[in-house]
Amino acid sequence: MSLNKTRRRGAELEDAILDAAWEQLREGGYPRFTIEAVAERAGTSRPVLYRRWPSRGELLVATIRHIGDRTTIEVPDTGNLRDDLYALLGDVNQARGGLIALISAHLGSYFDESGSTPADLREQFLAGRPGSMRTILERAAARGEVPADLPQRVQTVPFDLFRGEALLTLQPIGQESIRQIIDEVFLPLIAAYQAKADHPKA
Repeated sequence: MSLNKTRRRGAELEDAILDAAWEQLREGGYPRFTIEAVAERAGTSRPVLYRRWPSRGELLVATIRHIGDRTTIEVPDTGNLRDDLYALLGDVNQARGGLIALISAHLGSYFDESGSTPADLREQFLAGRPGSMRTILERAAARGEVPADLPQRVQTVPFDLFRGEALLTLQPIGQESIRQIIDEVFLPLIAAYQAKADHPKA
């Protein structure tokens, strides 16, 4: 491959490299995710990559954060919790459902090599971004729809279930699954906590 693109500089060059890195990961998984392969795909040289990311593990983390920046989800504000949840899970499912499964399916050898976990990588993916569920629940609490002191474990239930199904199917989940997560699991759970908050001695 020609290296005639090496005149690119700064953010333009890094974007091109990280786009190429993502394509390399999608096509070959982590075993073929090498500095050499990404440099060739990006039309640049290995030293250019090594100056920015001394190891392929660091390049992988940068790639995941780059894709996270490209798939930022706007937090919905419909005025009620149920509609916010439907909008959020629908948007995440469309933008990231396949991405979550793809990353997880390809990175077993990365976790073995680095000693990190999917949770660690998720933190990199979300670094610097406000939590969508937290924002939605804070607004819902201000409207009196949920208790203000809802346990963290409860707050994460919708996305825990969403990720679990996406990992099992390796694709975006179905709309019926979203409905079940919201209407049959999360909202009844919230209602139980709300009733407890309203009647603490009951």
